[in-house]
Amino acid sequence: MDADVPGTVLKRERTRDAVLELIESRSPGDAIPSERALCALLGVSRPTVRAAVDELVAAGLLVREHGRGMFVAPAKITQELVAGDRALSVPQAAGAWSSRLLEFTTLQAGARVGRKLRMSPAAEIVYVARLRLVDGAPMAIEHLHIRAELVPGLSAKELESGDLYEHLRATHGVHVREAVQAIEPTVVTRAEAGLLDVPELSPALLFERLTSDTTGRPVEYVHSLYRGDRYRIVSRLALGPAAEAAPDLEGHHPGIPPGDFAHGDAITSSTRGDIQAGG
Repeated sequence: MDADVPGTVLKRERTRDAVLELIESRSPGDAIPSERALCALLGVSRPTVRAAVDELVAAGLLVREHGRGMFVAPAKITQELVAGDRALSVPQAAGAWSSRLLEFTTLQAGARVGRKLRMSPAAEIVYVARLRLVDGAPMAIEHLHIRAELVPGLSAKELESGDLYEHLRATHGVHVREAVQAIEPTVVTRAEAGLLDVPELSPALLFERLTSDTTGRPVEYVHSLYRGDRYRIVSRLALGPAAEAAPDLEGHHPGIPPGDFAHGDAITSSTRGDIQAGG
């Protein structure tokens, strides 16, 4: 690497790319050279290396461990959006998903949730907060608001196993059809950071989803917070006509972990802003 490249920004960018190449050549958990060793290897100053490393740590690609060094971070959970002819088809995200129930109660909808679900503020909803985990590691916090009359007898077990939509279909004959979803960047609060095992004000993705049934009736309003250092969304855009229609792919929509929409109801999505996030 040329140590005399003019311009601080370009020099830092090239340093970042060189460190990123080291990361991509290793496996999660592998050590990378110290900042001092990187300075000698790349022929740049300590502040330049530190700035590049700080950026990669913030992006969730590197982990610093005090007294031990720097290591390649765990692989991100990558979710791909694929445009299909009939609906949005999304391949399965990696990892074993599970849930831990944080709160489960029945209460009045209130003004804001009532407007979203097109019901009286005094009407009852089931409120659920659950922590979603991937391979045992916390990934997201979900807040669900469901019309209470649709889910009599809803149990904690169904929510922990992620079979809410199967329960609606099999027990109550409610078929969800459309999920309109917005995705925005945000940061976590102190309480959220404790649940997600990340520092306060860490980057996150905020999902807001309104799910409707085949009659157009709103069934559920959800807002979810996903770790920005571990969750990544990639869009695949069709820029020309395909030779033939793409087959439907089983899986789940970003913000809808496995077990939801598991039996093929159509899903469409509306998002605000850029849809690619993460490292």
